[in-house]
Amino acid sequence: MEIKKSPKADLEGNKLTWILIGYVLILAAVFVAFEWTDRDKKVTTDTGIVEPIFEEEMIPITEQEEPKQAPPPPEAPKVEEVLQIADNEANVEETTIKSSESDDEAVEIKYVEPVVEEEEPVEEEIFQVVENMPEFPGGMGALMKFLGKNIKYPTIAQENGVQGRVIVQFVVNKDGSIVDPVVVRSVDPYLDKEALRVVKAMPKWKPGMQRGKTVRVKYTVPVTFKLQ
Repeated sequence: MEIKKSPKADLEGNKLTWILIGYVLILAAVFVAFEWTDRDKKVTTDTGIVEPIFEEEMIPITEQEEPKQAPPPPEAPKVEEVLQIADNEANVEETTIKSSESDDEAVEIKYVEPVVEEEEPVEEEIFQVVENMPEFPGGMGALMKFLGKNIKYPTIAQENGVQGRVIVQFVVNKDGSIVDPVVVRSVDPYLDKEALRVVKAMPKWKPGMQRGKTVRVKYTVPVTFKLQ
């Protein structure tokens, strides 16, 4: 016959529950102890020393009286000039002023030629960009035709197979004439020389305009040499 135990008499089943309850009570007691000690602490900053009280003595402000200025002295009375009129019959000595120059000495007059200072001519400003840039007669297309028609390819450059683009810079004057042409990008001495020759042979351009007035403008033209 098997022996059966009553559930009420089994103490092992409630063992874990009581252990947890014990842990909770211990933690609550520790927490209350820490909170109780922190609240009982009091910090007093009273040292018993009383700061002395200083009473400032009020000094009355006194104003110094400015010394009175003495009145200006009275103006001296004006003395009237008395003109004495001499009688016609009174003897009045006449005084004559003599010149320090003698009549015998000749006076020499020298002619001093005036010196005229020549003003140096002021060079007019050369513009890089203006409102209306200079223009070849007929436009850019006419300029290309002019260069293609008048350029003569140097024989030495043809034999050596030299080709390229020479860039020439010049100044267009107020009257449209071309001056001061220079090569700013060189390819070959013979090609540079031919490009300068053609630029100098160009007709007058339409001058540049700035604020309604003709001005000198610097212009750049590429001259291309190409072998067929």
